[in-house]
Amino acid sequence: MKMGFGLCAVAVLLSCASIAYAADPNPLQDFCVALPDNKFDVFVNGKFCKDPNLVVAEDFLFQGLNIPGNTSNQLGVAVTAVNFNQLPGLNTLGVSLARLDYAPYGLNPPHTHPRATEALLLLEGALYVGFVTSNPADPNQRNKLFTKYLKAGDVFVFPQGLIHFQINVGKINAVAFAGFGSQNPGVITIANAVFESDPKINPDVLAKAFQVEKNIIDYLQAQFWPNSN
Repeated sequence: MKMGFGLCAVAVLLSCASIAYAADPNPLQDFCVALPDNKFDVFVNGKFCKDPNLVVAEDFLFQGLNIPGNTSNQLGVAVTAVNFNQLPGLNTLGVSLARLDYAPYGLNPPHTHPRATEALLLLEGALYVGFVTSNPADPNQRNKLFTKYLKAGDVFVFPQGLIHFQINVGKINAVAFAGFGSQNPGVITIANAVFESDPKINPDVLAKAFQVEKNIIDYLQAQFWPNSN
């Protein structure tokens, strides 16, 4: 598939993100190009702004999304993020994006983006994707799962903060681009957060929460839980 189509797709995703309600506050200036972190600085909802008189076109440029990510890992997935850390010009603008590469049967495991809705566009391959709703008000109901099989050209939306996943169900590599309604959407990978926190959650807590024997939790906490992004 031609990369030109991919770049157009990214533009569409960012356009959708920009007109959607986002968690990030609206900027009060044309732009606020991020400065590199200083260990003595404290910042909230973004980074310090570069002097507008020193801003150059390169501050708004990121190159390399045409390059496939390395999927030679335990999950078979690579996420190339482009947020305000990689592209300083995104600071305060409320959007970001990512390229996702999936090896055959590669998995982007259940995770959430606490600060952003995600619009995923599949460029190549076939994916099985889905998200789970938050706890329903009615205790007799269960969290609902929404899933779809995607083919090239399909777009699927994952609402902000909800647990979601993608897995390559094809025998060839898959490539997708994601647009986010935040300059810094954040990622919480569920398995990592629950079983590999530092320090670890008391196994008795998890054993009761999952209604399993403590030795099962001990086993899970002893595993290596890779992050996909």
